[in-house]
Amino acid sequence: MKKYNVAVVGATGMVGRKMLQVLSERNLPVENYYLFASARSAGKQIEFLGKQYTIIELNEQNVRDTKVDIALFSAGASTSKAFAPLFAECGATVIDNSSQWRTDPTVPLVVPEVNANDIEWNNGIIANPNCSTIQAVVALAPLHKKYGIKRIVYSTYQAVSGAGVAGYTDLEEGIKGVAPKKFPKPIFGNCLPHIDVFLDNGYTKEEQKMIFETKKILGDESLKITATTVRVPVFHGHSESINVEFNSPVTLEGVKQTLADAEGIVLMDDPANGVYPTALEAENHDEVFVGRVRLDDSVDSGINMWVVADNIRKGAATNAVQIAERIIAKLSK
Repeated sequence: MKKYNVAVVGATGMVGRKMLQVLSERNLPVENYYLFASARSAGKQIEFLGKQYTIIELNEQNVRDTKVDIALFSAGASTSKAFAPLFAECGATVIDNSSQWRTDPTVPLVVPEVNANDIEWNNGIIANPNCSTIQAVVALAPLHKKYGIKRIVYSTYQAVSGAGVAGYTDLEEGIKGVAPKKFPKPIFGNCLPHIDVFLDNGYTKEEQKMIFETKKILGDESLKITATTVRVPVFHGHSESINVEFNSPVTLEGVKQTLADAEGIVLMDDPANGVYPTALEAENHDEVFVGRVRLDDSVDSGINMWVVADNIRKGAATNAVQIAERIIAKLSK
């Protein structure tokens, strides 16, 4: 089997390190790994797959000097804007975890369980969606295919790790009574309905991301979607209450069976016996967990469901690696 050269850009960050962990678990056919980060981290050593790797400074000359087939990016939007096109120019397919390319109509936004075919029309860059969107569409896509979704109401309960190391630290230090540095208000013992910046329409950018990205991934601009996204004092794992209204009649049994049969979903739905997913149970797993599925009697055809996933794995690192696996499978034919 042919082997490929893979770069991880932003290898020293929270998501970058999780990408390395997922790559070590999934055994891709890779000849060489190249780990890039900023000048501040260049020269540091990282142990990966039983070897010591030296962090390479991310600059134009080093990119041009390195032959890469796939580049996994998790280094922020400005870095991606500057360097993703350069990697693509040099022959790599970039899978970018930042917000830089998600709204670009020329760049596919991909969740492999949902719209893997969109990988086909990439021009060298593929966008990894927002963490909160990824887990939602994994659950929504099979239902949309079967029943046709009319309207979605998102209410999210998002872990501090979604804000990176600084968010994680705010909760750790907040437990000790230290004032927050990342968040605008204390997160320990609190819930903040404020993720990313507020826009002129009163929504946050995170909420608008979920609305836009859901439509793009599901390929349906007619969907009616609203969202409230909330940061909660949980270290890992995003939880979402999703209310869905359908165009076609549904039965509870039919909805549950559709979810149980779908790729990437674990149905945990026996609340009478205490069976429903939580963030702790989702931690360090790649699946999307769904429970609390019930009919919404306030509309003609609707449901409520509770959707949980590890935001750093499936919500970022694993989704990117799964895209890489699909690319490799295509290149290896």
